[in-house]
Amino acid sequence: MTLQDNAALVTGASSGIGEATAHALAREGANVALAARRQERLESIADDIEAAFGVETLAVPADVRDEAAVEAMVDTTVDAFGRLDVLVNNAGLGVGGDVEATTTDQYRLMMETNVDGVFFATRAALPHLRETAGNLVVVGSFAGQYPRPGNPIYAATKWWVRGFAHSLEGQIGPDGVGVSVVNPTEVRTEFASEESESFEERFESGEVAEPEEVADAVAFAAAQDRSTVHEIDLYRRDKFEGW
Repeated sequence: MTLQDNAALVTGASSGIGEATAHALAREGANVALAARRQERLESIADDIEAAFGVETLAVPADVRDEAAVEAMVDTTVDAFGRLDVLVNNAGLGVGGDVEATTTDQYRLMMETNVDGVFFATRAALPHLRETAGNLVVVGSFAGQYPRPGNPIYAATKWWVRGFAHSLEGQIGPDGVGVSVVNPTEVRTEFASEESESFEERFESGEVAEPEEVADAVAFAAAQDRSTVHEIDLYRRDKFEGW
């Protein structure tokens, strides 16, 4: 199990889990393409990774809601590295809350980012992952496994992600492609910062998972070359208190 000289593409790589995952994959020897909307931030992270690990990096500005931009993101990565061994579908967000209070724009933003973005990136990457017998890793959520009354629409997108990934596993597993889902509970990141205080602001260090913990799980799944890590759940230890 090694990622040495593999080529990996991580979406949502400008902060949080995506940024930590790019570091984790590079630490294991992978060349990493970082994709997100914030180009300057991506370039800064890419430079730090190259300096720390001596691998090749690529900053690819892309909005996963844009089908053409996602196809170009994958093509650019393959052109730069000559191959694609790992795709990490990490980009995602949650806005709104109560269904009655959620605007149509908020609904579409979540669906386009969390659902369409995963589909677009996966579809574009699959031919290349088949060539390398690579791994597709999707960042899911506890919200895609249990009811989440606080934001049913966000939860529904993560249920979709898990269903898509597990069904796809049955379709492309015979081609040698691994498909894994990593499900964290709350993680200290910028998540939710567009509408309210972020998890990074809401939780003290040690109260919930850090991005690096999730990134280590992603890297473990991405490094498998014979077996498939079907699913990894990474929960805060008190998550079921009071259930």
